[in-house]
Amino acid sequence: MSATTATQELMTPKKAAIWIAGLLISLFAIASFGNAGIVFALLIGLMLTGMPISISLGLTVLSFLFFMSHVPVETVAMKLFTGIEKFEIMAIPFFILAGNFLTHGGVAKRMINFATAMVGHWHGGLGLAGVMACALFAAVSGSSPATVVAIGSILLPAMVKAGFPKNFGAGVISTSGSLGILIPPSIVMVIYAVATNSSVGALFMAGIIPGLMLAFLLGSVAWYRARKFNYPRMPKATMKERLKAFKESIWGLLLIVIVLGGIYSGMFTPTEAAAMSAVYAFFVAVFVYKDMTFKGIPKVLLDSANMSAMLLYIITNAVLFSYLMTSEQIPQIMADWMIAHNFGVIAFLAVTNVLLLLAGNVMEPSSIILILAPILFPVAMKLGIDPIHFGILITVNMEVGMCHPPVGLNLYVASGITKMGITELTMAVLPWLIAMVGFMLLVTYVPEISLWLPRLMGYL
Repeated sequence: MSATTATQELMTPKKAAIWIAGLLISLFAIASFGNAGIVFALLIGLMLTGMPISISLGLTVLSFLFFMSHVPVETVAMKLFTGIEKFEIMAIPFFILAGNFLTHGGVAKRMINFATAMVGHWHGGLGLAGVMACALFAAVSGSSPATVVAIGSILLPAMVKAGFPKNFGAGVISTSGSLGILIPPSIVMVIYAVATNSSVGALFMAGIIPGLMLAFLLGSVAWYRARKFNYPRMPKATMKERLKAFKESIWGLLLIVIVLGGIYSGMFTPTEAAAMSAVYAFFVAVFVYKDMTFKGIPKVLLDSANMSAMLLYIITNAVLFSYLMTSEQIPQIMADWMIAHNFGVIAFLAVTNVLLLLAGNVMEPSSIILILAPILFPVAMKLGIDPIHFGILITVNMEVGMCHPPVGLNLYVASGITKMGITELTMAVLPWLIAMVGFMLLVTYVPEISLWLPRLMGYL
């Protein structure tokens, strides 16, 4: 019996009608909570139809403004224009372009070789090399899926060939790839900064220590499991081999120095750093490593343009949603309600974590931030939570969301590489996922992890 036939037999017309009736009753119940309820009922209803997040956002806002308010169309158009007229937004397409050049340009392969030469002889050497390579590639790409693709497509076959179980390799790469949005530069952090008018430089600085801590934690889990199950170890590389691997990867590693060093020294802004990284990545891929020909450049440009257009369209509609939230005073109402019911910082952060984890089940990080940040951010500010700490908290939540079903983006990317099912992958990532949840709670309630370095460098 095929899966389709089984699904048809399980979902009878009667059951389908009960499901639809239940959903409609739930949506009407949500809508009964005034204007805020109507907005969320519209949004959830449109998303349940399978409509893309960006279009759901836009239709929700426009439907509410046109039929339930007296806001002039000119105001909406003006808000759209002023909302996306931000210099920081230009960093997004440039970081995407740089990540694509690096993914196709041989940088990942050389970083893996360098990481293997350094830690390959330890228990679970190739797994540790995977964590280290993901951390290094994250520091130059800014994207989690790009990190999983670049590192996983090379390292996973090598791990299976060396005698590692496929589950172990898939678990390591799927979770370590999430470092792409925490270790700066990070596209997700740029989106948060745009949504909340926060400092991109301060966010990048705040992400360094949590990113390194999480990389160490994921590596520790890999080492423990490899030692427990006696997985293979690589021969220890000589100093000559390590120097050779470092020399070959130096051009990719220099991008970390150029981007982060340039930002923190004040030489250029994060947006200018993104443009520099794109030009540098093109130069390295085409002229230094020569792994990319001029014929491959149009495809990279087209892929980058497609992804940038998708993100910018989401941002555009999210600006409208944020405007609607503000005009209906929904964040202020939430803040007042929480304060009236003696919701302290601890309780609010716990609710935020649960809400973000639930949202991670159905949406990807950019959409979550653009929808929830305008709602949660004003409440956090009213409770005295630092905006930079709140940004890192959200980013770490997004990392966890990318590694669990049903919409764990990293799982789908890893599934394409490993040819494993989502259920099988979910079980494979479980040990690392538990560690990530523990780390998320640590970052949530110990703000100094995020804020110590920005304070030291004078950003706060």
